[in-house]
Amino acid sequence: MRILSEHGSAGKRAERACLSAWFVAAVGEMVQRWLPKAKVVKAYNTVGNALMVHPKLPGGPPTMFIAGNDEGTKKTVAQVCDAFGWETIDIGGIEGSRHLEPMCVVWVLHGARTGKWNHAFKMLHG
Repeated sequence: MRILSEHGSAGKRAERACLSAWFVAAVGEMVQRWLPKAKVVKAYNTVGNALMVHPKLPGGPPTMFIAGNDEGTKKTVAQVCDAFGWETIDIGGIEGSRHLEPMCVVWVLHGARTGKWNHAFKMLHG
């Protein structure tokens, strides 16, 4: 089985490109259209490479939000995220990429503003 985890972001170039793409289609959606038989899962686009595996943050394990159309593939990606030390939240189909990609911009803006890149999102449950 081949799994395509789309986590694209090329910094400022991607930020500028995505600002116009969100209202038409997210990058995750575009990849799914280009490769209609692929099982695309949007993941790992809201964190830098230093924290992708076994993130150690004071607030506990961060949350990896994922989106994709294939339930089995999302389960596999969630298992990878879990093995890498993440809580995983499935936000639905690949169209959910439209919500994850702006989160990447927020992540980048915070890093650019503070000069620190060791941050991640966390969903708090009540």
